[in-house]
Amino acid sequence: MSINGLTRVFFVLGDPVAQVRAPQLFNPLFRRFGENAVLVPAHVAPERCEAFVRGVLGAGNMDGLWLTIPHKTAALDWLDHCNPSGRRAAAVNAVRRRPDASLEGALFDGLGLAKALDHQGVATTGQRVLLVGTGGAGMAIAAALSERPLAELALYDAQPGRASALAARLQADSACPLSTPGQLDPAGFSLVVHATPLGLRADDPLPFAVQALDPGAVVFDILMKTAGTPLQRACEAAGVRYHPGFDMLVQQVPDYLRFFGFESMADTLEWDLAPVRALITSD
Repeated sequence: MSINGLTRVFFVLGDPVAQVRAPQLFNPLFRRFGENAVLVPAHVAPERCEAFVRGVLGAGNMDGLWLTIPHKTAALDWLDHCNPSGRRAAAVNAVRRRPDASLEGALFDGLGLAKALDHQGVATTGQRVLLVGTGGAGMAIAAALSERPLAELALYDAQPGRASALAARLQADSACPLSTPGQLDPAGFSLVVHATPLGLRADDPLPFAVQALDPGAVVFDILMKTAGTPLQRACEAAGVRYHPGFDMLVQQVPDYLRFFGFESMADTLEWDLAPVRALITSD
């Protein structure tokens, strides 16, 4: 990759950041399409994030930021503009500087998850779905899934009050019944979406009891680790169908590119995401 004075610089912010996969996807795509741009991971602690965002986006050639754990919800407070998905979920995973120097955020996680389920043939209409974790990514996923005609969307979070607050915010325009069970039990659900950080470390406990899943239930673990997470390995051992989060990121690629002004790339890849999937599977 050739870096020069005209290179457009982007960062992906997280704490931790070692697990992020976006640079392995977007940098090869920039090269493939001849774009003079680079995406760099940045390990930024929560207490320093606002200052980092404002400082970085004050530079003329630093055009935008990807956001991951734990910055997606906090960033909403610093923005001047936000897309409807971000406002509904109260979280964003992309921030750009507008021509007037104001900051604009957008959220693509939920749409990415929904499109990934469709791509993988996971039925949602009329199904009971359990979402485990309602932090930044979980909020986005809940907002997207609540627009579908599910039999029920159950929201669970270990932090008291967080799931119920999200349900209250989404209830008014939800297309399906929402519930907030007090105990985490995956029994009775055809789809369980895991959206907590548990599994980023090899010694993390399982987020829920895999043996309690109904026969035929599907697990979607949004974490992206090549070696798999404890939950993914437990599902494999138990013969449970599961999907890691890679396709959730793949499906968001055109949305990110369009948001940051790479219209031609976005149009091309929207028709055929095979080059993006190839980058994921070759890693």
